Amino acid sequence: MKFRVERDVLAEAVTWVARGLPARPPVPVLAGVLLEASEEGTLTLSAFDYEVSARITVPADVAESGQVLVLGRLLADISRNLPNKPIDVSTDGTKVNVACGSSRFALREMPVADYPTLPTSPDVSGTIAGDVFTQAVAQVSVAADKGDTLPILTGVRMEIEGDKVTLLATDRYRLAMRELTWSPAASDASHVALIPARQLSDTARALGASGSIELSLGSGSDGLIGFEAGQRRATTRLLDGEYPKVTSIFPTSVDTEAVIETAALEEAVKRVALVAERNTPVLLKFTDGQVAIEAGTGDDAQASEAVEATLTGPEIQIAFNPQFLLDGLHAVGTPWSRLSFTQPSRPAVLSGQAEADGDADATYRYVLMPVRFAS
Repeated sequence: MKFRVERDVLAEAVTWVARGLPARPPVPVLAGVLLEASEEGTLTLSAFDYEVSARITVPADVAESGQVLVLGRLLADISRNLPNKPIDVSTDGTKVNVACGSSRFALREMPVADYPTLPTSPDVSGTIAGDVFTQAVAQVSVAADKGDTLPILTGVRMEIEGDKVTLLATDRYRLAMRELTWSPAASDASHVALIPARQLSDTARALGASGSIELSLGSGSDGLIGFEAGQRRATTRLLDGEYPKVTSIFPTSVDTEAVIETAALEEAVKRVALVAERNTPVLLKFTDGQVAIEAGTGDDAQASEAVEATLTGPEIQIAFNPQFLLDGLHAVGTPWSRLSFTQPSRPAVLSGQAEADGDADATYRYVLMPVRFAS
């Protein structure tokens, strides 16, 4: 195998493919990236660890077609650090030579015969705008469980009915739900998939710069979801199990609502939370015209700050885990935030709005469980 490729093209391609490679693979070959040079003038790079697969095709000047398997992270590090000149890659016995300017590297060739066959994506189910999908995934995956006591809660539940997509995630202390539209291949499209949140976030970020992303969710897809944008293709194995029916957590009535400038509240909570010991909450006291934020109790360090707020309904005091509140304020993505309450002991709902006196944007809702505050 022998080919020449531009430095930036190879560096970007191998970095994208190798991003999900396991640090400690169960089998050594799973740390590899497969390079396939074709006489048509293309180079295809692939990676697969039985959970996630990634594949990208880029232009290359191919002198000899062939395929080779090399350590993915090492090739990514090398290609990113080479001078900005064309890179020549060729095989010599059991070595893969990488040359760029006066730089020379000889990498060990790994056994291609031991490498697993990449899964094929199911048929395309529809397309979705890249920027919208990336934002929606980020808004929801923040609420997915980071531990592994309940593996099912580490996923994002995606439900598709016609042109409507609903993403949902919870770690039992908060719940995030985002509704958006897409262009299904069939008007009666109906799917439910549970996608690992970390892999979904990674893929959405990596593909989101593209104009649109093709989603593949076939019934005969062997428990996979496929993503494709331009020359980049990825698959992720879905989680098994029945997701708990958590939408009943959404309050059915609202007693008090407060509208606050998102950035102002986020900054104030960040400052006040500096004195909050690990796992201790911040207290929010809503009165007419303002919200006072307090943290720290007794002989420990204490802090307080007030932020302007428009209040509708009776005054309320409620405490939250500061990091969970900050996650929601960061995810909402609008200049103004609306907090809806029933009682200090009941879940609160955070949603965004574009203007201070506008309507709340109900397409994204972040439900937050209150915490008892030791007064």
